[in-house]
Amino acid sequence: MIAHLQRASNTMGLLSYLYGPGERGDHVSPRLIAGEGHGAPIELLAEPGSLPYLAHALDAPVERLGTRVPAQPTWICSVRSDPRQPDLTDAQWAAVARRLVDVTGIAPEGDPDACRWIVVRNRPRQVHVVATIAREDGSLHNGYRDAFRLQSECHLLAELGHLPIAPQSTPRTQETRMPSPSITITAEPSGSVSAKGASDDLSATLLKHAGFQQIDDWYGRRHRLPTTTPTDDRAAIATHAAEMLRAARYGVDLDPALDTTKAFTSANPLGPYAAGAELLRLTEQIRSAETGADLKQALDHLLDPEHGALERIREALEAAGEQITDLDDGAFQLADRFGFAEDFVHSAMSELVDSDDELLGVGRPQQPSDQAQTRSRWLPQFRGAAVAASPAAAKAQVSASPDARSTQPSAASIPPRAPGPRL
Repeated sequence: MIAHLQRASNTMGLLSYLYGPGERGDHVSPRLIAGEGHGAPIELLAEPGSLPYLAHALDAPVERLGTRVPAQPTWICSVRSDPRQPDLTDAQWAAVARRLVDVTGIAPEGDPDACRWIVVRNRPRQVHVVATIAREDGSLHNGYRDAFRLQSECHLLAELGHLPIAPQSTPRTQETRMPSPSITITAEPSGSVSAKGASDDLSATLLKHAGFQQIDDWYGRRHRLPTTTPTDDRAAIATHAAEMLRAARYGVDLDPALDTTKAFTSANPLGPYAAGAELLRLTEQIRSAETGADLKQALDHLLDPEHGALERIREALEAAGEQITDLDDGAFQLADRFGFAEDFVHSAMSELVDSDDELLGVGRPQQPSDQAQTRSRWLPQFRGAAVAASPAAAKAQVSASPDARSTQPSAASIPPRAPGPRL
């Protein structure tokens, strides 16, 4: 479950959109499923013809603020459930919404001065919680940490089992694959291009289709480009043949000098898409990592919380959603979609945070055991306790001294403390 938070300046415009057909005509049976109007009959007003009265009921505390009205007094929280799980009923969605307005402070349970709010459902797997941030006592709701509280509560709802559990999928029968025949396409010293390896009819047909000639002699079946093939066309034909063979599940070892895809990638891999080209280069760096340290160094460009690629992508999606709202105050659904995408990226970053030590341990031999590590951690303290005098010996020594009564107990007479948890 993901919650996305927005603010709007016009409650009536927002309600008209939520109860309307939607930007793509995908709103189905818009209806109010929960809410609190502090005496205003919001259930009776939640009809398309009564939307101005419903908006007025929600805005009443805002209108009482006078000149203190904020620029965007309408609070919108769009909540979407996991598509892998069964959808929630209206009653379940209403319970979820009440928890969300409670945890954010929009409407704490039992607060007589809470903000007014409603929940509108107009699509499967999604609801919209609409509130005005003016409280009944004339104060304003402080939404500083609303987004964090919303996401935390959504995770808690799933973890505690308040949402339906996804049905267990039946495991598929493991797919069996036959070993792929291998074909090697090389540029010979004479300048000719030959293909050797698999000698079945399918590979021969594909090579002939690409432009190779078949040769059958005492060396066996093999293929070669005609000597009259222009030099500039040899690499293109070899690359095309390799692509067709790989699509047919052959293993192909193509001479790098004949691979036009690599030449294109190194020069200008994706044309104007420079960011995608850089991520493609990073992917190759990740795949070529030979140790956990190499893998961590490559992934740092992706996972760094301040300068990593995921953080830049998250910021771009967030900016896109905000810009959509700025350009068109009614494009709530499109802004929501970018907001949900941004939240998914943020969730991915949260899942991978603090993975540096684990990456460094990839490929290293396992430590003997946690118990052995615990013993070595406390060994110096136990060694100090071993060389200290026992309490009985210290007491006997003090008793034997003439001025034992006037002597303070020594530090050695204090029993050593076993290590305990730090407070």
